[in-house]
Amino acid sequence: MKIAIINGPNLNLLGNRETDIYGFQSFDDYFKLLKNKYTGIEFSYFQSNVEGEIINELQRVGFEFHGIILNPGGYTHTSVAIGDTIAAISAKVVEVHISNIFGREDFRKISHVSAKAKAVISGLGLRGYELALQYFIE
Repeated sequence: MKIAIINGPNLNLLGNRETDIYGFQSFDDYFKLLKNKYTGIEFSYFQSNVEGEIINELQRVGFEFHGIILNPGGYTHTSVAIGDTIAAISAKVVEVHISNIFGREDFRKISHVSAKAKAVISGLGLRGYELALQYFIE
């Protein structure tokens, strides 16, 4: 099984960024734990702060991977293009947010991605990625 994890802007700063919201663990360290726990999964990981690069990666993996775990970060609330890309590819996408975006500022309650995703996991910290992965496995 091939699963892609795609993270959007500022998620490369996990462990250092707003630790009261996002915690102290870097995504690289968390990703190593996932790979060690799920050895039967072929993972791809991509992070970018650039919207077009995220779209290119969705298109690259979107027809050959079984599933995509996507945290579009701030682009959740602004990118119609990322939502359109999810609608155009065949792989199912589970949208993941570390924080509960619905319990934060009002602008974060708007998502241009959620309607195109198979499911949304929000507010469970990094564990949301593993729950999305378990969805694909089952």
